[in-house]
Parts: sequence; C-alpha cells; structure tokens
Amino acid sequence: MGQTTDQPQELALVDAIQIALGNNRPTQIARLDIAKSAWEVAEAKTHRFPEIKTELLASGNINSPSFTFQKGIFGTVDNQPVPSTDRKIPLSSGLTGYAIVTVAQPISQLYQIHLAVREKELSVDLAGEKYQQKRQTTVVDVKQGYYAIVQSESALESEQALIKEYEETDRVTTDYLNKESVLKSDSLQVKAQLAQARHQLITLRDDLQTQKEHFNDLLGRDLDTPFRTQPVPPASTDEMDLKAARKTALEQRPELKEAKINVEKAGYDRSLAKADFIPGIGAQLEYLTPINTQILPQNILSVGLKMTWEPYEWGRRKDNVKGKDIQVQQSQYQLDQTRSQVLLDVDNTFRKLAESRSMLEVAQAAREAAKEKLREVNDQFKQVAVLLRDVLKQEATVANADHEYEESLLAFWNAKAEFEKALGEE
Repeated sequence: MGQTTDQPQELALVDAIQIALGNNRPTQIARLDIAKSAWEVAEAKTHRFPEIKTELLASGNINSPSFTFQKGIFGTVDNQPVPSTDRKIPLSSGLTGYAIVTVAQPISQLYQIHLAVREKELSVDLAGEKYQQKRQTTVVDVKQGYYAIVQSESALESEQALIKEYEETDRVTTDYLNKESVLKSDSLQVKAQLAQARHQLITLRDDLQTQKEHFNDLLGRDLDTPFRTQPVPPASTDEMDLKAARKTALEQRPELKEAKINVEKAGYDRSLAKADFIPGIGAQLEYLTPINTQILPQNILSVGLKMTWEPYEWGRRKDNVKGKDIQVQQSQYQLDQTRSQVLLDVDNTFRKLAESRSMLEVAQAAREAAKEKLREVNDQFKQVAVLLRDVLKQEATVANADHEYEESLLAFWNAKAEFEKALGEE
C-alpha cells in the first residue's frame, strides 16, 4: 500500500508571483483606479451632448397678487368704456407655481470639453502606470519574501546538521568522561552548547512560521495556508552591462512614464485655463408653463442662442494662466529629476548586485573550508589528537560560516530583485 504524506504543497516562485498579482490587495486597489479613471472619462464625454434640466416650483401665496384693469383702459365700444369700471382680477388662487424645461447644447464650450476629456484620458494612462509600478513593487516584495523563507529554511537545515554534530561530540565526550579522559566541566560545556543549538532551532522555526504568515498575507490568501518552497537556482553570473541596463530602465520604468504623462497633463491644464477667455455660447430651447393661473399664457416655448461671458474679472484669468505656465515648468523639471533618479537607481543597484555576488563567493568558500576543517578536527578528537575546546571552537566557526553564507545568499537575491525592479521588469 502507498503511504500518504502530510507535506504541504510545493510553491514555486513564479506561481507565488502570479498569485500575488491576482490577489494582492494594494495591487487590486491600483488596478481598480484604472477602471475608476475610465468612468471619469466617460462622464466627461457626456458634457458634449445637450443638457436637459427640469425645474418645478409649487407654492402658496402669502399675499393676494392680482391684475387691476382700470376703467376704459381697452377703449370704448358703442361709447361705453371697456371695462366700464375698474376690474381687479386675481392672478391665482390656492396653490401656484411653474414648470420649466430647458435644453442647452454647448457650442463654443466644445473646445474646453475636448481638453477636459483628453486630460481625463491622460489620467487613465497615469493610473495604468501607477498600477504597473505597484505590480513591480509587489513582484519585488514576493521575490524578497520568498528568498527570505528559503534562507530561513536553509538556516534551519544547517542548525539541525549542527545539532547532530553537537550530539556526536556529546556522545564522544561522555564516553571520554567515563574513561576519565576529559573533565566533567568539559562534558557540561558540550551539553550547554547542545542546549543552545536546540534553542536556536526553536527560534528559527518560529521566525520561519512568522515569515510564511506575512508571505501569505502578501499573496492575499489565508495566513495559515501551508506551503513549502523550491530551492533557488545558484547565483548567476550573466548580467547585462551598465549601458544596456540604463537604456532598458529609461524605456521601461513606470515612474518615468508617469512624469511624461504629468508634463502632458500640465499642458492641457494650461490650455483649459486659456480657454476661459472664450465666451460661452450655446443653443438653448426653453419651455415654460405656469400652474393654476387664470390670466398668464399657459405654454411658452422659445429657442435661441445664449452667451455667458465675464468681460472684466480683474486679471483673474490671466493670473490663472501664469500659474499654469509655472506648473508646466515644474512638471518638466520633475521629469528631468525622475530621469536622473532612475539612472542613479540603476547604477546603485548594479553595483550592489556585483558586490553581493562577490561577497557570496567569499562566504561560500569560507563555509566549505570551515566544514572541511570541522571534519578533520572531529576525526582528530576521536583519536585524542586535539582537545575538546578545539572541536567546540571549530563547531562555532562552522555555525558562523553557515550564518554568513545564508545572509550573503539572501543579500544576493535581494540585490538581484532590486536590480530587476530598477530596470522596470517584473
């Protein structure tokens, strides 16, 4: 019969990235910003069409408004004045009011509406670049979190191997103590080292569990979802040169694209400010009907052109345009600054990656040398060729070398992830 295992499902880095891009909450918020901006474009486009307004008023009169027709105001008929006496006719009685329906089609304002729509469309592009930037940040966070878990798992394995070394040393020391070849204090020192290593193992397991919970949160899933990582590939040596890296970053970095969009948005904002000088001219149709009146016309329909314009506003529009000119200059400066920051980021991460690769080679060589030395010292200790303190010292050296190697490996993969982010890659 086959045996079932309770091992958690293996999670590859590429799968973790896809899960995070689909479920990570801040990333989804950034994605929804694109849809929100698109709806704002649709709303802005509706201003091109006729605007239909309805106004209703119902009220009760506090006083008694009326029309008074004086005697003979309409002339005479058969030498009799019309009206023959002063006549007072009430305007209405009880509830009164009016209903107005207005249909207004903008004409000169269509240019301003076009500018506003284009500015909103740029906001969609800007939201798209912000979403892309958030995706890249999420990918880097996933990579670094994954590498940290791999490093912790490797450190856990190294600590377990070290405990086995301590247990073997404890066994040999106990045997020597029974033969009175070592002091009891030496045996107690070994047991203390073994207890310390076991405590360190517990700490590493707790830290690993915490890291996995944070990683599950980053992936937007239940914190207790079990998984195990895959071994990361060895450190690669093939990297693009700095010149090619700079070119790639200038083509791909979303921050640079955002800055370019902001320059264009500032230009449209300035054009909108200048468009305020154009009088507002539009076609308008209006229908009015009074409610509960006996003397006023019941249906009034009119059509024509309507112009709204403020001929003198104490220089407000001119000052607004000047302010927008400054905004355009600021956006251009920001574009130049962003470009400079992108290049600095590429240069810095490129050098950090080279440094971390070199440091990893040093740590790997030191680790291999320490492990080989420990093997030799253990053999010599079994042959009573070295003292116990030499064994303990070398075991501590191995533990330190393992720690430095794991730290160097994590630093390398973190540096590589930062370099890929600096290039604008996922």
